Order: sequence, then C-alpha cells, then structure tokens
Amino acid sequence: MANITLYELPGCPYCAKVIDKLNELGLEYDSIEVPSDHADRTEVEAVSGQTGVPVIVDEEHGVDGMNESDDIVAYLEETYGAGA
Repeated sequence: MANITLYELPGCPYCAKVIDKLNELGLEYDSIEVPSDHADRTEVEAVSGQTGVPVIVDEEHGVDGMNESDDIVAYLEETYGAGA
C-alpha cells in the first residue's frame, strides 16, 4: 500500500495535473475515484472538509486532506522532487 492517496475524478484537468506530477516523480499512490455528483462525495468530504478534487493524503508526512492542485503539485515537488 502506498503512503499517498489521491481522491480524483476521471477527466478532471486539475486531477490530471496532480497525476502528472506524481508520475513524473515516480511516486506510488493509491487512487480513489469519487462520484461525479458532489452530494455523493462523502468520503472526500470527511477527509478534506470539502467535496472538490483533487485531494491527497500523505500519511508519511502528516498531510491529511490537502486540496487545490497547485498546492498539491508544489507540495509534491518540495517533499519528493529536486527540492527535497
């Protein structure tokens, strides 16, 4: 099991941006596909307090429900990329 979990929606360009960074950095992650209807996104809401995606959880570094693709990409680069 990977330390990083990504909550995503297929076809979401913001999710794709995060997936591209995860793949670029060679990181293993678990992907959880959320329902397309925001009202049915109870799992991601429980983790992050909101229903938007993408959201990541990184147990190894104590990140519990980070949202906003730009913030996630910056975090991944700082934590796992050249800046690590």
